[in-house]
Amino acid sequence: MTKATTEISRRGVLGALGVGMLVSGCASTTPSAYYSIGAADVGSLAGRSSRVQMLVASPRALKALDTSYIAVVDRGPVYSYFPGSAWADTLPNVVQLKLVETLQNTGRLRGVGLPGDGLLIDYQLQTEIRAFELQIEGANRGVVEISARVVNDRNGRTVATKVFRAETPSGSTSVDKAVEAMNASADRVFAEMAGWALRNV
Repeated sequence: MTKATTEISRRGVLGALGVGMLVSGCASTTPSAYYSIGAADVGSLAGRSSRVQMLVASPRALKALDTSYIAVVDRGPVYSYFPGSAWADTLPNVVQLKLVETLQNTGRLRGVGLPGDGLLIDYQLQTEIRAFELQIEGANRGVVEISARVVNDRNGRTVATKVFRAETPSGSTSVDKAVEAMNASADRVFAEMAGWALRNV
C-alpha cells in the first residue's frame, strides 16, 4: 500500500466515524447513547486479606481524556470523538468508581472508598489515565493504559509504582465494538492493578 493510499484510507476511517473534528469542537454535540465500564472479574484473585482501608483518589488525565466523550486516537496522537455517544460520566470519574468496585469485590480489604467517605485511610491508590481510547493507527484496538502508585497515607511515602496497559482488537470502528474492546482492556488492567495493590498494602 502506498503512502497516498494509506492517507486516503485514514481520512476515510475518520470520515466514516464522523469524528474528524478538534477536541474543542465536540462540546456542542448532544449524546444520544451513554456507555459505562464494567468492574473487573476478581473472583479468582489469590492472596491474603488485609485489615487496611484504602482510598481511591480521583485519576489524573490529559484534558483530551478528562471528558465524557469517547476518544478515537489517530497517530500523532490526534484525538477525536464518537459523535452522539459518551461515557456515563467523565472518564476519570467512571474509572475511579470502577476501581473502587473492583477492589471492594476482592473482599480482601477492610474498607475501600472515595474522598469524603469518612474512611480512616491507611493507603491511597493514585492513578493517571494515559490512554483509554480506540486507536485506529494500524489495527483498530481498544487501548487502556493507567499508571498507578500506592501511597502510605500516614507518612506520605510511595510504597510501589507500576504502569498497567492492555490492548484488545475491536474488529470494527463502531462505537459498540470500540467500547467492548475498551471494556475488555480495562477488565485486565483493573484486575492486575487490584492484585498488585493488595500485594503492596
